[in-house]
Amino acid sequence: MPRLTPHAPVIHRDCEITESRFGAYCEVGRGSRVQYATFGDYSYCDRYADIANARVGKFANIASFVRIGATDHPLDRASLHHFIYRSASYWEDAEDDAAFFEHRRSRRVFIGHDTWIGHNAQIKPEVTVGDGAVVAAGAVVTADVPPYTIVAGVPARPLRARLPRKLADRLIALVWWDWDHARLRKALADFRELTVEAFLEKHGG
Repeated sequence: MPRLTPHAPVIHRDCEITESRFGAYCEVGRGSRVQYATFGDYSYCDRYADIANARVGKFANIASFVRIGATDHPLDRASLHHFIYRSASYWEDAEDDAAFFEHRRSRRVFIGHDTWIGHNAQIKPEVTVGDGAVVAAGAVVTADVPPYTIVAGVPARPLRARLPRKLADRLIALVWWDWDHARLRKALADFRELTVEAFLEKHGG
């Protein structure tokens, strides 16, 4: 794994990045496509992720082949095909449908802090995945996921809470994901070794 820095993301080979911004210590895996998205500090995606029209919080863990903000086709027109909005690719005298693309980009996905999106999962447009939530591999998420909840299936449904509600609320109140790099390093052993309850007691949550 390359050494990450606060200055620029690590972008691996064969990636396509369009109008996207990255915080400190971010990484984009090989072959991934990121369009009209923002990544908070320490977030990453593994190989061949496809992320569009999304705001990703801090410390998000996005596995390989995940698709976030999957593009859609018009269901209420005579045709589904993209010739009706990518028209300039078909005729010299036709323009692309700018309003269609503007609407598509407005349908934002929000991925919370300290989330884990499993391999080959899909997050549909206009969905919010709450802080601390987990999306199981292969899930298709069509509705909001509450904080610290594990969801799975097609369509995704809650399996269980990741943590008891009181502990989850205390972690959210602690907002450790806003700690600076030096404070995270100082607490590294506690992240590794302490239970959630002991971590919260020691760090004031």
